[in-house]
Amino acid sequence: MTVKSSISLTDEQDAFARALVEKGRYASLSAVLQQGLELLRVKSEGEELERQALLAVLERRRGGAFVSGTEMKSSITSVAQRKRRAHGL
Repeated sequence: MTVKSSISLTDEQDAFARALVEKGRYASLSAVLQQGLELLRVKSEGEELERQALLAVLERRRGGAFVSGTEMKSSITSVAQRKRRAHGL
């Protein structure tokens, strides 16, 4: 099902969309806008999945043991030293 809709574009957006049609990349202005909306939908869904994943990581971290700054620095130093040795540095 398709729905007719009236939209407003800036001069630059209109020129860009029309150029895509003239170059044969899209059959019509509608096709250009449909593709643009589809890309925005996919991007938005991806961002939502990333947000949910970050929230899950934060929740797991909140439930974990607290690591002090000193412990973290020691751990990072230890990892860095192992990597240096492994690479002959």
